[in-house]
Amino acid sequence: MATHEVLNQAPPLTGFSTADEPALLEALRRDGAGWGETELRELGARAGSPQVQEQARQAEESPPRLHTHDRFGHRVDEVEFHPAWHELMRAAVEQGLHAAPWAETRAGAHLLRAAKFYAWSQAEAGHGCPVSMTYAAVAPLRAQPELAQAYEPLLASRAYDYGLRPPLGKSGLIAGMSMTEKQGGSDVRTNTTRAVPAPGDGAEAYRITGHKWFTSAPMSDVFLTLAQTAEGPTCFLLPRVLPDGTRNGLRLQRLKEKLGNHSNASAEIEYEDALAWRVGEPGRGVRTIVEMVNLTRLDCVLGSAAGMRAGLRLALHHTRHRRAFGARLAEQPLMRNVLADLAVESEAATLLAMRLAAALDRSLSGDTGEAALRRVGLAAGKYWVCKRGSAHTAESLECLGGNGYVEESGMPRLYREAPLLSIWEGSGNVAALDVLRALMKDPGTLDAFFGEVERAAGSDRRLDAAVDALRKDLAEVAGSADPAQAQLRARGLAERMALVLQGSLLVRHSPAAVADAFCASRLGGDWGHAFGTLPAGTDFGTILDRARPADAAGTASA
Repeated sequence: MATHEVLNQAPPLTGFSTADEPALLEALRRDGAGWGETELRELGARAGSPQVQEQARQAEESPPRLHTHDRFGHRVDEVEFHPAWHELMRAAVEQGLHAAPWAETRAGAHLLRAAKFYAWSQAEAGHGCPVSMTYAAVAPLRAQPELAQAYEPLLASRAYDYGLRPPLGKSGLIAGMSMTEKQGGSDVRTNTTRAVPAPGDGAEAYRITGHKWFTSAPMSDVFLTLAQTAEGPTCFLLPRVLPDGTRNGLRLQRLKEKLGNHSNASAEIEYEDALAWRVGEPGRGVRTIVEMVNLTRLDCVLGSAAGMRAGLRLALHHTRHRRAFGARLAEQPLMRNVLADLAVESEAATLLAMRLAAALDRSLSGDTGEAALRRVGLAAGKYWVCKRGSAHTAESLECLGGNGYVEESGMPRLYREAPLLSIWEGSGNVAALDVLRALMKDPGTLDAFFGEVERAAGSDRRLDAAVDALRKDLAEVAGSADPAQAQLRARGLAERMALVLQGSLLVRHSPAAVADAFCASRLGGDWGHAFGTLPAGTDFGTILDRARPADAAGTASA
């Protein structure tokens, strides 16, 4: 007699496309990057393939190992990765998810890159860190034209060339960023690492001594780092291997044991008389490197939106096949409310991320209004979307019940990864204060923000009321003589700015059912404190049909 029969379990979710998402594809076409849709679709299908899913599992379950010395006692400071990590990195670089857009002349290149990063990150998020930093390194490097001329083509190269060799002799480079120290965290102006001129190695050469508390991707070929000079914090380009082939004075002390992001290495490092070249003006290193920070913040928003979509996909798939109390979970009213709420949150995050990427593209072409919108919208989006990622993933996991709590489901990896994106490149308080800073320093930023959200004026009364109330509160904060009071309100203002921007985008670009559910709940107050509390009149069917795009056979897929 059979003693074990598997019943009422969802089949494996594989062979899907992470690019098969209406909101993503519509944004690509709408904002001028439709020419890359075929590339995006191909990459999305690859991300959902059994091969890449297996590589993601292997990379997560086989974290990097640090080798400080070889067997003879020589210092090597090398990080060993599972082969699956290198395959994921190679694919990302070959597909141009790193610095390739900087070498592209067609309009919409950065938007396409953002869409591809979003789609590919759903396969495995850890290797997105070095990919993101390589993308972001080009902007600050251009503050030193001779360095940009030498290094930018290699950063943009689609060749993944791993290994310890002089950077300018390789076919492609990966870049890292090394800023935070034990005593400073986000307060990088308090850094104690020192740099002194090294005129024998070139006019802009310096020798750096000090430590860094958190350096992600320490196996990178070059790093943008901060150190104190006589003029103040200054930005430098520091290679792991010197031009003559010898090791630079960069010592890996240990790898961090992290909550998530297991496939990626993060290290504590020491600089021992390390050679580096100045980037930008002496004493203005924070201003130089902040553009790199802003670009990686965009990837934080993209990564959080990607994590939401991945969690939603797993929840939709499970509930479509699992039965309880005489019906499929996905057919039961309360679960439909939960799933629809998760779908609305996911689409709002995706639209905001893609709009910020489009603003980046246009700002690089000289559009000052888009540059202002990007600055304040990115700070607000980084604050809100990255915070919502953790709550969204937790609710998606709960849709699977106990099945979602086991490693094989993939949910724990998403859950562990979600908080990182809210912390990386400035946690919630830093992002919220950046919103205030942007508004106070440049009045045109506020005009750009309201110019964008009011493109939906008159389309939804709840959105209109939220915009009017926000405008009054921002004017009150701007006119306040008490900076402490403004700080106390910073988080609330950042949240509301992100919500009205999302609401405006949804009203203009999404189906009425999705926009109505968002405005009723997030802006109109007809909502609880947890997902699954959308009002009873919500058009759940339309929302869920949109969240489950049709597969090649024309049937509803996860």
